[in-house]
Amino acid sequence: MNRFIIPTKIYSGVDSLEVLTNINNQQIMMVCDSFLPGTDSLKQIEQHVPSNNTVTIFSDVLPDPPLDNIMSGVEIFQQVKPTVMIAIGGGSAIDTAKAIRYFGEKINQENIHCFIAIPTTSGTGSEVTNTAVVSDTKKGVKFPIIKDHLTPDIALLDPSLVVSAPKSVTAFSGLDVLTHALEALVAKDADLFTDALAEKAIDIVSNELVAAYEDGNNLEKRQHIHEASCEAGLAFNMAGLGICHSLAHQLGAKFHVPHGLANAMLLPYIIEFNGQDKVVAKKYAEAIKKAAIGSASLSDSMQIKRMQKHIFKMMNVMNCPKTLTEFGISEKDVLENMDWVVSHAKEDGTFPGNPIVPTDQELKAIVMKIIK
Repeated sequence: MNRFIIPTKIYSGVDSLEVLTNINNQQIMMVCDSFLPGTDSLKQIEQHVPSNNTVTIFSDVLPDPPLDNIMSGVEIFQQVKPTVMIAIGGGSAIDTAKAIRYFGEKINQENIHCFIAIPTTSGTGSEVTNTAVVSDTKKGVKFPIIKDHLTPDIALLDPSLVVSAPKSVTAFSGLDVLTHALEALVAKDADLFTDALAEKAIDIVSNELVAAYEDGNNLEKRQHIHEASCEAGLAFNMAGLGICHSLAHQLGAKFHVPHGLANAMLLPYIIEFNGQDKVVAKKYAEAIKKAAIGSASLSDSMQIKRMQKHIFKMMNVMNCPKTLTEFGISEKDVLENMDWVVSHAKEDGTFPGNPIVPTDQELKAIVMKIIK
């Protein structure tokens, strides 16, 4: 029996922050990226919160949220005993807020009333997912906390908050969206509902991300990519992901490759690998045709090759390193850590969703393709 639930109320547009004016007489804990306090973006959000609320801001957020930082936030959570949490920022900020909520509610033995997510990057889809990816820096691994109740109650997609994102963030996070969509499309729990969301996200990102990168002030393109990110998040939250993410998580943990970039490096080779399955290849080909990347006359395998070339072209235009050595990691370091990367990728929560179960040698062969 398939189940498709969208528990998050999603508001999109430059006026979406108006929803915050409905919050009254609450203890609010805001969790935001470290650079946001004092910025116009955060002031814009704060101005929409009525003054009869008490607001406490926690901004000690780091990329790949480490447990130490999360537990610092939990201490604030215990003191404030918030009734409402508002997560503001990229995936790391939203994941940090989810993890603080998870541990804080367990310790306080009392649940918050409402959890609101306001993404300031178009990439992770964390504003509509049940997952927080955190880092155990002592063990050098990333692991997911997956609980349905961590899914935000409300997501506010204001494209004006994404305008100030650096070009590299636009590129890496946008390619992360494409990865979410292409993996969700063929993941083991995919169905017609998730396929529809994934296919539209593939279309939008493939055809509009470069324009958003080249002109960051184009609010129409920004909103499209912002919404596509949310669509892809909804798709993979129900369908699952695959080995692109399971490998990318390890490259991030071991070599500090930005998550979206690690996915983008791997993605062309992952779709080639998964495309060995005829059913998977057909699903890829249909989506690629709908995105007008490959013509209808091409075979399924040729459609996948067109998509590979399109991803490489996007990466070139957006100045994304396509290999680990180009990013600054030595071949020697990668080879020395290859067994670690592969073994931890197989333990990753995203691994089981892949349509084909790869061998260790097949995983190593994929990583070898992005070394140099």
